[in-house]
Amino acid sequence: MDIGIVGLGLIGSSFARAVKKHTDYTVAGWDINPETVSAALAEGTVDTAGEEQACGCGIVFVCLFPEDAVRFILGHPFPHIVCDVCGVKGYLAERLSGKIAGYVGLHPMAGREVSGYAAGSAGLFSGASLIIARDKNTQDTHIEEISRLAEMIGFGRMVLTDPDTHDRVIAYTSQLAHVVSSAYVKSPSAVEYVGYSAGSFADLTRVARLDPKMWTELFLENRENLAAEIGNLIGHLDRYKNAIEKGDGGELFRLLAEGRERKDKLDGLMKD
Repeated sequence: MDIGIVGLGLIGSSFARAVKKHTDYTVAGWDINPETVSAALAEGTVDTAGEEQACGCGIVFVCLFPEDAVRFILGHPFPHIVCDVCGVKGYLAERLSGKIAGYVGLHPMAGREVSGYAAGSAGLFSGASLIIARDKNTQDTHIEEISRLAEMIGFGRMVLTDPDTHDRVIAYTSQLAHVVSSAYVKSPSAVEYVGYSAGSFADLTRVARLDPKMWTELFLENRENLAAEIGNLIGHLDRYKNAIEKGDGGELFRLLAEGRERKDKLDGLMKD
């Protein structure tokens, strides 16, 4: 089989590297940046390069921002399967499902706070989940092919869902965390953190180093779900704030204990 990768940034180059490391498949890559293409060829991340070569492969991963991914997929023919790997699925499905015979919407649950070709890694997907967002137009045989390849290159779990469910859940598990991190670092106290921080500060601020262009797209393309999650969080924060302002130790203890219990339950779900 030959695998096409369009867009050789963090996710695209990681797909290419993983396929090269774990399979005997040929990888054809393309990127708008000629320097990236040259580096990928020189390092053996891809076997061949070119827009037509990549789009002509049996499975093509289009690793672009959502709006660019839609334009690219609609503007090219694909012989078999073409997948986007964007962090929203409803936006893509509305524009591509039923119009592109081999379209499958994917979301690899792996990433880093840095981007670009050099940030990619063959091990980025090791043990990670791959979300497959299917609808009435998605072919079962295509899901099976994608799942086999995903398992070969290191994914630990395939999660089959629909675009609406994906976007509702991802607003909480990913997008809200990026909003919170971005807002958290804006405190005037942040500049005094040196010597006063441990793991919790690093954990909470890590994803504030996001790509603002990409995340603006993702947030707005899932705005109803994300706005609802932000509102829910504000409601919970108000309860903590009120208890602290009133010196209500009993209520504060209850809120904290409730949060700890919820975290224990969530950890239990991960073990199942």
